[in-house]
Amino acid sequence: MDPSSIARSVSQTRWWIHLALLASYPLAIGLMSFYAAGTIEEPEAALSADPIVLIKQIATQLGFFFLLFGAAWLASRATGKQLLLGWKGGIGPVWRGLAYSVGLRVAIGVLALGAALIGMLMGGFDHETLQELRPKVERTIDMEAIKESPLYLFINVTLVSFIFAGLREELWRAGVLAGLAALFPRLFKSALGKLTAVAIVAVIFGLGHFSQGWGGVALTTALGLGLGAIMIFHGSIWDAVLAHGFFNASSFVLIYLLMRYFPEASPF
Repeated sequence: MDPSSIARSVSQTRWWIHLALLASYPLAIGLMSFYAAGTIEEPEAALSADPIVLIKQIATQLGFFFLLFGAAWLASRATGKQLLLGWKGGIGPVWRGLAYSVGLRVAIGVLALGAALIGMLMGGFDHETLQELRPKVERTIDMEAIKESPLYLFINVTLVSFIFAGLREELWRAGVLAGLAALFPRLFKSALGKLTAVAIVAVIFGLGHFSQGWGGVALTTALGLGLGAIMIFHGSIWDAVLAHGFFNASSFVLIYLLMRYFPEASPF
């Protein structure tokens, strides 16, 4: 066999290992959530209400993720360029991330409202159905702790939003996109192909949030589509990391305001 063919085969094998390791991460979480949903009637929030325990949870789960990501990198030896790690535009990613977070919230809100209106007009949605389909955010964060503990709120607005969610999940997305680009380069030669790759990654990302129900899967898939498109457009993870962080942080603040001052309007 031609030495160049052997080298390509070895390279592809290494990238397949990279892709399999990273893709298995949210799918395994989603699968465990799926089976847990059938055995636990009212699951507790995944993120502890105790701030000290919460920080330990964040550290443990980040440690596991970076071990997995490191194993994937050891297999592929992906470069910083392939992982879109370059910071571009001075403070640009900060203000763009903030603007994108607002745009994503508006777009997802319009899509959700449109789907709800169409469902109700067709007679398929009532209030109970809408409650069943809404994202079960309370399975991730403790609502009472958000309302009563300023420290718990602060940790969620900062560490959880920008590091645990923003950095971890967008680094994961960049890693999976890098694997798809290495294995299916033709896919990335057109805008449609890139959007197809972004959609595939968004669905995997969404399934990893099954603990929040099908509404949570739909929400995070839609969010993943937007974040992936931002990442591909800018050729960098940082606009998406910050957009994700600002999106989550503002969500926690809105939940706090709703729980604290308008509890009668809260769906939780």
